[in-house]
Amino acid sequence: MATNINAARGRPRQFNLDEAIATAQRLFHENGYDAVSVADLTKALGINPPSFYAAFGSKAGLYARILDRYAATAAIPLAQILGADRPLAESLAEVLMTAARFYAADATATGCMVLEGTRCNDLEARGAALGFHTAAQDVIRNAIAERYPQEADRVADFVCTTMAGLSASARHGQGLDRLLATAQLAGKALAGVLPA
Repeated sequence: MATNINAARGRPRQFNLDEAIATAQRLFHENGYDAVSVADLTKALGINPPSFYAAFGSKAGLYARILDRYAATAAIPLAQILGADRPLAESLAEVLMTAARFYAADATATGCMVLEGTRCNDLEARGAALGFHTAAQDVIRNAIAERYPQEADRVADFVCTTMAGLSASARHGQGLDRLLATAQLAGKALAGVLPA
């Protein structure tokens, strides 16, 4: 979607909103929310601060739009994986294996942008990230509760904690082989707790 954003002086600049959100997403994913300033964003987007605020309202407002995009295009397809016709432990193990692959896929933007956002200093941005994180946890917990209601809380907590650990480990430089090994080990634990 292209939009005209009026610069403070001069003629209107053609501004592609989708491209701007993708560019900003890359910056936030590579550096973390707190490390990216409005000046960094306006420079990367090629716009001035008034145009930035007119388009997004605030840095946190842009981040919320990025989270929407991330959830639609780059997040782990939980519903698809958990909806597969196979033992639940296998599906949960596949969630962890997929997480490991996603988190290590780009050496410059490791980890999960949502999980990393839950730790940022901006209350509004952190709240937006927590909303997405809670929704993902609910998908996992609900899938478990359908088949193993007594185990839903503890198994969902285990899976979500493992995912957070995979994200943090990827962010700290752990490679795909080690992340997959961790996911495989967690998958074995799940198979022991959730009989086929």
